[in-house]
Amino acid sequence: MSVNTQGGLVVETVPLEQVPELLDLLAPSSPLLWWRRNEGMVGHEPLITRHFSGNDRFREAAAAWKEIASSAEVTDQVDLPGTGLMAFGTFGFRYTSAIPSVLIIPRLIVGRRGGASWLTRIHPASESASPLSPEKAQSLLEELISASGKTGSTPHVTLSEGAQTEAGFLSSVSRAVERINTGEVDKVVLSRDLQGSLSENSDLRFPLKRLAESYPDCWTFSVDGLLGSSPETLVSVHGNKVQARVLAGTARRGSDAKSDLESAAALASSHKDLDEHGFATRSVLDALAPFTGALTVSESPFTLKLPNVWHLATDIAGTLSSGSSSLDLVDALHPTAAVAGTPTAVAVTVIDDLEPYDRGRYAGPVGWVGANGDGEWAIALRCAQVSADTITAYAGCGIVSDSIPEKELVETEMKFRPIVDAFS
Repeated sequence: MSVNTQGGLVVETVPLEQVPELLDLLAPSSPLLWWRRNEGMVGHEPLITRHFSGNDRFREAAAAWKEIASSAEVTDQVDLPGTGLMAFGTFGFRYTSAIPSVLIIPRLIVGRRGGASWLTRIHPASESASPLSPEKAQSLLEELISASGKTGSTPHVTLSEGAQTEAGFLSSVSRAVERINTGEVDKVVLSRDLQGSLSENSDLRFPLKRLAESYPDCWTFSVDGLLGSSPETLVSVHGNKVQARVLAGTARRGSDAKSDLESAAALASSHKDLDEHGFATRSVLDALAPFTGALTVSESPFTLKLPNVWHLATDIAGTLSSGSSSLDLVDALHPTAAVAGTPTAVAVTVIDDLEPYDRGRYAGPVGWVGANGDGEWAIALRCAQVSADTITAYAGCGIVSDSIPEKELVETEMKFRPIVDAFS
């Protein structure tokens, strides 16, 4: 259905006194979600969906967003990150992807942050509507609560080999190591896929709730059929403050407390993983440098504990000096060495040679952008793309000179675990 947005958008955000769990407000099909640690936003009824493709997809999205925001009439009684005009977004990993990148503006958004809750209503100026009062907002919330009680079928999906088989992945890793040892590239990130079929009327709220509850410290997201729980913040912009978290280097959790600590210690001292992590951290620092006068970096990589794996992590923070939006920074950062390799341009060509499929939005940016350009963006990891009755999950790992194909295969199995468990 086309929407007449001539005259711009009217955006109204009012506080809410009591809101149920955000996850209980999700739509059963095509849910819109950005959530971590019981905070975030849920969107309903897509109003505007803009598609972007090609090498300029980020810049075109930033320009389109500025145009939409400049003509919007915004009344925001809450004034927190995520209130007022905002859009959910997901972008393809490669400019050549057949799957488009999107920004989606919903008609209704319910959010929670820092103890405050709110409802945002967005409609074209051409649609007449009385001002949004707290009473009307509460009535709209109750309608969403009522609608959320209608459930579909719980997805039970068996995921099996996709376009990149286990044998094919082992071969690709071996070929990548050969190209690294010839000096063509220092690091390359290779992935493989699993595929399955969804039954009719599958309710995607069930796997999303499982992901959110199992991985509360990750960004659990759902945008245009892409859903998952990512541990890696690509970039967040609040006012003039910018933050990023680099993850590269992975180890399996131990079976007991002693073996778990040993696994973390081995990861923290692993030459292979520290090298991989260094490549990723430098790529983020180089990309952010033009936008800020100074950046602070974790003194050394730290081990980040997730329910199924340990990661090496580095936090980066700074102050923006150029007035750039989060979409501008996404454009500069993507793809990082953590999801592509080093040197990045060469690594991407190696990925094209060795992966037998279009990654789509896997390892691309996913998150949200606000009217003033603020936003939070993660790298789409531990994720799957749902399209009609098909689900495709992805997992990858960084390959360096001393990578062992069989160990890299095991690492992908660990990284598939969140999606496999969520849909099983």
